[in-house]
Amino acid sequence: MKDKANKPQEPSNAKLEDLKRNTTESTDQLMNTDQGLLINDDTNSLKAGSRGPSLLEDFILREKITHFDHERIPERIVHARGSAAHGYFEVYESMEKYTKAGFLQDPKIKTPVFTRFSTVAGSRGSTDLARDVRGFSVKFYTKEGNYDLVGNNMPVFFIQDAIKFPDLIHAVKPEPHNEIPQAASAHDTFWDFISLMPESMHHVMWAMSDRAIPRSLRMMEGFGVHTFRFINAQNESHFVKFHWKPKLGIHGVLWDEAQKISGKNSDFHRQDLWEAIENGNFPEWELGVQLIPEAEEHKFDFDLLDPTKLVPEELVPVMKIGRMVLNRNPDNFFAETEQVAFHPGHIVPGIDFTNDPLLQGRLFSYTDTQLSRLGSPNFHEIPINRSINEVHNNQRDGHMRQQINPGRTSYHPNSLGGGCPFQAKADQGGFESFNERIDAHKVRERSKSFSDHFSQATLFFNSMTAVEQNHIIKAFRFELGKVDTEEIRMRMLGFLSIVDETLAKKVAEGLGMEVPKSPQKPLNHGVSADPNPDQETVIKKPSVASSDALSMLKSKENNDTIETRQVAFICTDGVNEEALNSMKKALEDKGAMAKIIAPHLGTIKTDKGTEIPVDQSLLIAASVLFDSVYIPANGQFDFKDNTPDVIEFINESYKHCKVIGFGENIKDFIKETMIPLDDNKNKDNGIIISKNDNSNAQEYISALAQHRFWEREPKA
Repeated sequence: MKDKANKPQEPSNAKLEDLKRNTTESTDQLMNTDQGLLINDDTNSLKAGSRGPSLLEDFILREKITHFDHERIPERIVHARGSAAHGYFEVYESMEKYTKAGFLQDPKIKTPVFTRFSTVAGSRGSTDLARDVRGFSVKFYTKEGNYDLVGNNMPVFFIQDAIKFPDLIHAVKPEPHNEIPQAASAHDTFWDFISLMPESMHHVMWAMSDRAIPRSLRMMEGFGVHTFRFINAQNESHFVKFHWKPKLGIHGVLWDEAQKISGKNSDFHRQDLWEAIENGNFPEWELGVQLIPEAEEHKFDFDLLDPTKLVPEELVPVMKIGRMVLNRNPDNFFAETEQVAFHPGHIVPGIDFTNDPLLQGRLFSYTDTQLSRLGSPNFHEIPINRSINEVHNNQRDGHMRQQINPGRTSYHPNSLGGGCPFQAKADQGGFESFNERIDAHKVRERSKSFSDHFSQATLFFNSMTAVEQNHIIKAFRFELGKVDTEEIRMRMLGFLSIVDETLAKKVAEGLGMEVPKSPQKPLNHGVSADPNPDQETVIKKPSVASSDALSMLKSKENNDTIETRQVAFICTDGVNEEALNSMKKALEDKGAMAKIIAPHLGTIKTDKGTEIPVDQSLLIAASVLFDSVYIPANGQFDFKDNTPDVIEFINESYKHCKVIGFGENIKDFIKETMIPLDDNKNKDNGIIISKNDNSNAQEYISALAQHRFWEREPKA
């Protein structure tokens, strides 16, 4: 009886039948709404004209996004894994010529901010080092109300219309039948979707670049993605694109590093941000804007309202207007980082929307998501979300209401409450939407100006250095190599051949395939029918041949600083005290962080008998967690049983093109590693051999400032 009781029981036939009644497979069926209404167009939201605003009456869009927003509780459906910090923003000089936004007027005012960084696809427990877009959202607590600049570390997005957002996220999330893989895009459903969506090709190029695996959250750019408006006191409009430029430059890691970091420390980015702030190394970004007068809206050969396009900096330079400094970590992760609610619709007078169809959908989606995730229409009363202004309106009650409103009236207009609260006039700071003329038919279609899907993907690839192009090729090989369905891989090779023939050929070689003679037709959003049959996909040359601003290695934002760079000092008993201390001081004087790595924790003794505290043991440390490795001179250099670990540490550093330094008397040990010593090429190859007195410490510092020596890397 005991064995029978412990044996797993099969579900009864009645239960199986009950489950079957709720099982639906989509094979040859026509698409319809949750109410059974057949859908004629699942690709375009309803708009007032092809370039006009999305309409609230689009019940298909609202049903689809509402259902999507409520699919997961309690974590965010996207951007679930995040880390954040408090800080401040200050404008350099008044921007009154372009906008009446109060926080952009007075350089003497420091506006409080709360900034959250995140990955997109993974759950809260996933790794920081996934190949993914990074969310970059800033909440400004201004005197005119909260302003949320909700963006990413990439300036464009996968799709043009918000109605496709649920499809995109469904495709990139773990596949529903087995919940595999976590926080990864290297699987069939994602690439099946992408291979049928040519509008995604520009963003895919960014996602396959090193932008998708940043070295640190402190070393990546941020972008507002959409085109917004600045409105000045004279009601004049300028289109505006937002940029965050990091003080420490733009840097990434190699994919091999990223995978190993995920195993060694999946909180790598979160810990890096936290420790930098705790150590007083406050992260800093400059806010830049690209400003385009209203009259020049149509001067470009791409559409400003298309979220899959950027404005090359060669056409419109970025004007840096202020800076943000993050100087305080949250006191409680859940209460602040987890409960903060961002919304692109949280704006202030002087900033307004455009008719970008992706932005229009987001304006609905974010509030709906907060209602589900935070459980109440009163999510604005959670401390991290509260405006610094007192809130006065006639909205009452609801789950978890905290504000206590005395008095009889909760409606407008009223006389019993003296008419309060009063409406604010424009000259009192009341918000007014930009008076844009709209005269169009209600349609489900996209503007023909949105039909170029490849020119900026080509621009991005052309702008890369040979090293960066090599990384993109390897990324596509890795991602598509994990796709089981050959037809999907073939469709992607067809798309890549439009972007760049060499790119397609190199990726095809890695997949053991041939590039198709012509891309699969039609280039559309569906397998069998073009949702916009009158709109041909346009293939044309980029607006500019290349743009250095798109390249991480060519970007003018990069500088020669080594601030907060992590250097591993591999040491053992008998280490030369003078060599250790002099190099450590030289690095720390320049802002780098030197960590003592030894076979064991506790302390080690120098050649003079001084005990030096050990930061990490070789059991915990790994080269991928550091930017460089240095081995001071040692009269009795012997790691004994740990020698293989040290050799692996050095070999990985060399493989990942990092700077390696060591004392002169360590040469014989280095010969056991993969480092090819050549007195004439060592320095040019990022190999610095130090004298015992470290008189050439500046050579090591100069090499570290270059970050990587890419000539070591094999080509794809």
